[in-house]
Amino acid sequence: MAGLQRGLVQVYTGEGKGKTTAAFGLALRAAGHGMKVVIVQFLKTADYGEHKALSRLAPEIRLKAFGRRGFVRRQGLEPEDYEMAREALSFAREVMVKGEADILILDEINVALHLGLLREEEVLFLLEARPPKMELVLTGRGAPERILAAADLVTEMRPLKHPFAEGVAAREGIEF
Repeated sequence: MAGLQRGLVQVYTGEGKGKTTAAFGLALRAAGHGMKVVIVQFLKTADYGEHKALSRLAPEIRLKAFGRRGFVRRQGLEPEDYEMAREALSFAREVMVKGEADILILDEINVALHLGLLREEEVLFLLEARPPKMELVLTGRGAPERILAAADLVTEMRPLKHPFAEGVAAREGIEF
């Protein structure tokens, strides 16, 4: 079965681990049913393990990253951060208009909003313009209230225990 009868808007947010992982799990499930998935990553480069793995699943899953190396923080925002966020949003709009995906995942878009790289209004407009049979997934901590209100499904990840608190560094293949 390819395609959806009705698409919804999902948001995975919160301070806990697993937002991107949940969205990518959904992508794998959908691809297994013959659906086309496009993942647009905000604030990330193509250096993560998921890029290597998901490139093997093309054309069912396409992944495009828009970000520079290192962590992007509010105090260190560069003009290129704004430009890449705009490019990512433009690419997502294009995918939507052309109908290139059954599921469109906007990974870390909530962080781009929180940092002020995008305006809530333009993301809300994207939600409203979503074709009725397209599933739209937004990930990242700090999802704004208006985005949460516009979503059909909201999952908040919260940390109950994390090895970072014990000094365990991010591990290749697990956290990145």
